[in-house]
Amino acid sequence: QVQLVESGGGLVQAGGSLRLSCAASISIFNFNAMGWYRRAPGKERELVARITSGGGTVYADSVKVRFTISRDNAANTLHLQMNSLKPEDTAMYYCAAAGKYTDYVRGRYDYWGQGTQVTVSS
Repeated sequence: QVQLVESGGGLVQAGGSLRLSCAASISIFNFNAMGWYRRAPGKERELVARITSGGGTVYADSVKVRFTISRDNAANTLHLQMNSLKPEDTAMYYCAAAGKYTDYVRGRYDYWGQGTQVTVSS
Protein backbone atom coordinates (compact mmCIF):
# COMPACT_ATOMS: atom_id res chain seq x y z
CA GLN A 1 0.00 0.00 0.00
CA VAL A 2 1.55 3.27 -1.13
CA GLN A 3 1.34 6.07 1.39
CA LEU A 4 1.89 9.80 0.97
CA VAL A 5 2.27 11.80 4.17
CA GLU A 6 2.21 15.59 4.08
CA SER A 7 3.75 17.88 6.67
CA GLY A 8 4.74 21.50 7.10
CA GLY A 9 1.38 23.22 7.16
CA GLY A 10 0.41 25.74 9.79
CA LEU A 11 -0.66 29.28 10.57
CA VAL A 12 1.37 32.13 9.07
CA GLN A 13 0.89 35.84 8.55
CA ALA A 14 0.44 37.30 5.09
CA GLY A 15 3.80 37.75 3.42
CA GLY A 16 5.30 34.82 5.28
CA SER A 17 6.62 31.49 4.04
CA LEU A 18 5.99 27.80 4.57
CA ARG A 19 7.58 24.69 3.16
CA LEU A 20 5.37 21.67 2.65
CA SER A 21 6.77 18.17 2.37
CA CYS A 22 5.27 14.94 1.15
CA ALA A 23 7.02 11.73 2.12
CA ALA A 24 6.31 8.68 -0.03
CA SER A 25 6.48 5.12 1.29
CA ILE A 26 8.12 3.91 -1.93
CA SER A 27 10.70 5.30 -4.30
CA ILE A 28 9.30 8.29 -6.14
CA PHE A 29 11.02 7.02 -9.26
CA ASN A 30 7.89 4.87 -9.54
CA PHE A 31 5.82 7.98 -10.23
CA ASN A 32 5.53 9.65 -13.59
CA ALA A 33 4.34 12.85 -11.96
CA MET A 34 3.65 14.28 -8.53
CA GLY A 35 1.60 17.28 -7.64
CA TRP A 36 0.21 19.56 -4.98
CA TYR A 37 -3.48 20.34 -4.93
CA ARG A 38 -5.49 22.50 -2.56
CA ARG A 39 -9.09 22.88 -1.52
CA ALA A 40 -10.37 26.00 0.17
CA PRO A 41 -13.69 25.99 2.06
CA GLY A 42 -16.58 26.19 -0.38
CA LYS A 43 -14.35 25.80 -3.41
CA GLU A 44 -13.34 22.98 -5.68
CA ARG A 45 -9.99 21.28 -5.49
CA GLU A 46 -7.43 22.95 -7.72
CA LEU A 47 -3.97 22.16 -9.00
CA VAL A 48 -1.28 24.23 -7.32
CA ALA A 49 1.81 22.75 -8.97
CA ARG A 50 2.95 19.61 -10.70
CA ILE A 51 6.35 18.10 -11.48
CA THR A 52 7.14 15.20 -13.77
CA SER A 53 9.84 12.57 -13.45
CA GLY A 54 11.79 14.53 -16.04
CA GLY A 55 11.63 17.67 -13.95
CA GLY A 56 9.06 19.58 -15.97
CA THR A 57 6.86 21.83 -13.86
CA VAL A 58 3.45 23.43 -14.14
CA TYR A 59 2.05 26.06 -11.78
CA ALA A 60 -1.35 27.64 -11.26
CA ASP A 61 -1.28 31.25 -12.42
CA SER A 62 -2.16 32.39 -8.90
CA VAL A 63 1.03 30.93 -7.40
CA LYS A 64 3.59 31.45 -10.17
CA VAL A 65 6.78 33.14 -8.95
CA ARG A 66 5.71 32.72 -5.31
CA PHE A 67 5.69 28.89 -5.06
CA THR A 68 8.32 26.35 -6.09
CA ILE A 69 7.78 22.60 -6.40
CA SER A 70 10.71 20.22 -6.17
CA ARG A 71 11.54 16.53 -5.81
CA ASP A 72 14.16 15.01 -3.53
CA ASN A 73 14.60 11.64 -5.18
CA ALA A 74 17.07 10.37 -2.61
CA ALA A 75 14.65 11.07 0.24
CA ASN A 76 11.52 10.05 -1.70
CA THR A 77 10.01 13.40 -0.85
CA LEU A 78 8.13 16.11 -2.70
CA HIS A 79 8.36 19.72 -1.51
CA LEU A 80 6.43 22.91 -2.04
CA GLN A 81 8.17 26.12 -1.04
CA MET A 82 5.56 28.83 -0.56
CA ASN A 83 6.67 32.44 -0.28
CA SER A 84 4.79 35.74 -0.08
CA LEU A 85 1.73 33.91 1.20
CA LYS A 86 -1.66 35.57 0.87
CA PRO A 87 -4.91 34.97 2.78
CA GLU A 88 -6.37 33.48 -0.40
CA ASP A 89 -3.76 30.70 -0.18
CA THR A 90 -5.59 29.38 2.89
CA ALA A 91 -6.64 25.81 2.13
CA MET A 92 -6.02 22.16 2.79
CA TYR A 93 -3.06 21.11 0.69
CA TYR A 94 -2.82 17.61 -0.72
CA CYS A 95 0.04 15.69 -2.26
CA ALA A 96 -0.69 13.36 -5.17
CA ALA A 97 1.28 10.88 -7.24
CA ALA A 98 0.60 9.31 -10.64
CA GLY A 99 1.95 6.04 -11.99
CA LYS A 100 3.36 5.54 -15.46
CA TYR A 101 0.04 5.04 -17.21
CA THR A 102 -2.12 7.51 -15.35
CA ASP A 103 -3.32 10.65 -17.13
CA TYR A 104 -2.06 13.19 -14.62
CA VAL A 105 -2.54 16.01 -17.13
CA ARG A 106 -6.28 15.54 -16.65
CA GLY A 107 -5.89 15.53 -12.89
CA ARG A 108 -5.97 11.78 -12.46
CA TYR A 109 -3.65 10.48 -9.79
CA ASP A 110 -3.28 7.05 -8.23
CA TYR A 111 -2.36 8.09 -4.72
CA TRP A 112 -3.32 10.94 -2.42
CA GLY A 113 -2.17 12.08 0.97
CA GLN A 114 -4.42 13.08 3.85
CA GLY A 115 -3.62 16.75 3.52
CA THR A 116 -2.02 19.48 5.59
CA GLN A 117 -3.78 22.70 6.53
CA VAL A 118 -2.32 26.06 5.56
CA THR A 119 -3.88 29.16 7.08
CA VAL A 120 -2.70 32.64 6.16
CA SER A 121 -3.87 35.50 8.35
CA SER A 122 -4.20 39.07 7.07
